[in-house]
Amino acid sequence: MDFVAGAIGGVCGVAVGYPLDTVKVRIQTEPKYTGIWHCIRDTYRQERVWGFYRGLSLPVCTVSLVSSVSFGTYRHCLAHICRFRYGSADAKPAKVDITLSGCASGLVRVFLTSPTEVAKVRLQTQSQTQRRRPSVSWSSAAPPLCPVTPAYSAPGPKYRGPLHCLATVAREEGLRGLYKGSSALLLREGHSFATYFLSYAILSEWLTPAGQSQPDVLGVLVAGGCAGVLAWAVATPMDVIKSRLQADGQGQQRYRGLLHCVVTSVREEGPRVLFKGLALNCCRAFPVNMVVFVAYEAVLRLTRGLLT
Repeated sequence: MDFVAGAIGGVCGVAVGYPLDTVKVRIQTEPKYTGIWHCIRDTYRQERVWGFYRGLSLPVCTVSLVSSVSFGTYRHCLAHICRFRYGSADAKPAKVDITLSGCASGLVRVFLTSPTEVAKVRLQTQSQTQRRRPSVSWSSAAPPLCPVTPAYSAPGPKYRGPLHCLATVAREEGLRGLYKGSSALLLREGHSFATYFLSYAILSEWLTPAGQSQPDVLGVLVAGGCAGVLAWAVATPMDVIKSRLQADGQGQQRYRGLLHCVVTSVREEGPRVLFKGLALNCCRAFPVNMVVFVAYEAVLRLTRGLLT
């Protein structure tokens, strides 16, 4: 049931948080944006509401699988650890058990999410149209005898959709292109999911009323929202690097790898670049993970009630 509950929770979370995720990715990868509102205004002015939902179809199709595997892996790892250490899968786990299970959950996600993350970032960062102005030389300063209206080429976006994006990346960059940025993604997911599940467990315990074994709905909302904020707080530096590496395939490649991306980004924009999108990540994480955990716990409690 953990797999089903995790799938439903994940879909609910994507529906709530995707527009802000698009803004976050653009802020992290495009230096032209001076802040959150600048990015929102510019995106809306140029692409309207649809611009905030670029690349949404693939995450919606895959998030149920990814979230299902994530929550299912966490619960199964925790059960095996408790059985090994305490003799029973139902024994109360220690904080280190929760941390290890959360880390394992995050690492498993990388193999499933890396190609979809590449497609999502490429679609979120490409502009609707790319116009190229004709080059003008100094010798053309004098007006021609027969004035000709300058021609502007306005090709459509390179990627027409998630599947076309994946096929194009695989054709142009090979299988490695689909896993570009996976090293940063691995570093991001491991410790962030350890933080995620550990903070949720601690907060849930604190918010559980006396005489009850589980928190009420308000407790789940608060614990889930805070857990999401803490997880993104520790994940943002590697999230910035991951987004830059994955967006790097559009045009001339700038970064040779994770370390080169970190050094180049910090040298050009200062250490603050590693925290680009932090405020937005935290603002997005609270409502998204409130919804994720409320849906997850609701499905678990419903199924337990039906089975008992």
